[in-house]
Amino acid sequence: MDRYRTRRLRTALVAVTVAGGLLLTGCGASDDGGGDNGRGDNSSADRAEGATGFPAPDRDPDTRDEERDPAPDHLSTFALDVDTASYGYARRTLAEGRRPDPSTIRPEEFVNSFRQDYDRPDGNGFSVTVDGARTGDEDWSLVRVGLATRAAPEGAGRRPPAALTFVIDISGSMSEPGRLDLAQESLGVMTDRLRDDDSVALVTFSDEAETVLPMTRLDGNRDEIHEAIDSLEPTFSTNLGAGVETGYATAVEGRREGATNRVVLVSDALANDGETDPDEILDRVAGARREHGITLFGVGVGSDYGDALMERLADKGDGHTVYVSGSEDAREVFCEQLPRNIDLTARDAKAQVAFDPENVTDFRLIGYDNRRVADDDFRDDRVDGGETGPGHTVTALYAVRTKPNANGHLATATVRWQDPETRDPHEESGQLKTLDDSVWDASPRFQVAAVAAYFADALGDGEHRVPGRPSLLKLAVRADGLAERTEDEAVSGLADTIRQALAITG
Repeated sequence: MDRYRTRRLRTALVAVTVAGGLLLTGCGASDDGGGDNGRGDNSSADRAEGATGFPAPDRDPDTRDEERDPAPDHLSTFALDVDTASYGYARRTLAEGRRPDPSTIRPEEFVNSFRQDYDRPDGNGFSVTVDGARTGDEDWSLVRVGLATRAAPEGAGRRPPAALTFVIDISGSMSEPGRLDLAQESLGVMTDRLRDDDSVALVTFSDEAETVLPMTRLDGNRDEIHEAIDSLEPTFSTNLGAGVETGYATAVEGRREGATNRVVLVSDALANDGETDPDEILDRVAGARREHGITLFGVGVGSDYGDALMERLADKGDGHTVYVSGSEDAREVFCEQLPRNIDLTARDAKAQVAFDPENVTDFRLIGYDNRRVADDDFRDDRVDGGETGPGHTVTALYAVRTKPNANGHLATATVRWQDPETRDPHEESGQLKTLDDSVWDASPRFQVAAVAAYFADALGDGEHRVPGRPSLLKLAVRADGLAERTEDEAVSGLADTIRQALAITG
């Protein structure tokens, strides 16, 4: 089984791209005729044993090149994603003494759970940072592509007004402490902090969905909103499909021109009634998303949590997900993260990384499995990307194998987005020409991203996809040192979580 599911670059591609004048411009389409099914990674051929360039078990390493079915392109394209739910849920599961299900581990969400130090642009759009460092595996490096939006404004006064439709799960499973009670507490605090010109609506669902509160301005109505929140009680089964459908209908009915309109789904996503397929659920409300730009912000709760369903819903809803396990998390999400997502700086943002075939032989995007985009759809603005607001950073890590003694240009990363108001497209690029000698000699924030990716890899399905991965004990030591250097409580929490995993796995 291919441990990295990387791409092998054809020697012939060098001559083709150079002759066509397209070498590493960040554009151009794959020439495989769609053999990657538009996902940006190869299919069964790409996953064949030995495709990484490492000798597979019980194989003659001298024959692995002849047995490999190489990929024809040098591009990697994905929609931007700022989800963090996977890491939050893993932390809760480990704190309870259980190992997370490998299917809930998404490395990019671990990596993006930590602050980075990228330069930020002055206006809408992105800055692009590309750097890399060598690992302990021969010729393999980690390359970091960092994208950052402008800084979030101080206070809430400079953002546009918000029209938020909260879709609250009140099914029987939400009666567990830390679910509905946590949502009510958080919504109450957020109601007090929203501006007078903001609006909220409240939809609940169990076996059926009900609009408890239509779109209501905060000005003069906070007591009414608090009463609606306090009245929620858990009951019956989970018809999540009905909740989302009614939520979007309520959002469309109460849509405000000039405001940022959002649906915020709060649920343990344990759907057991009605429609449970996320594609079918979101297809019902496709018009609201496309015509009115109403995106979905998913907030996951509960020790038993339908992670895959919530994550897919957010992807289909052009939004993202977070997970809350306690009051501190909830206040951060509802009082800090959600307000940041009210203001948009970019729509349908996508990134494309072009690796130089003269210096790079193999590469693999770590994570983003559900966010891959066909390479030739990068500049097709009809293809969905990701929505981002001020104060966001997006980090993508690649496992990259370079040729021996590789020197010079390695990669160009380009991000493309649409202006949130005019829909005019824009692009920004950054290049990578050198590698640091070692991951552990790179900048502290690069090391934090590496530790997060290594940790996710250790909790995953055992395929060892991130090159140079240390043991959990060594990762915990690295995280402790980085917490001291960065003075970052989140990194200290990462060290604690790694030690919890070590205690469970032995």
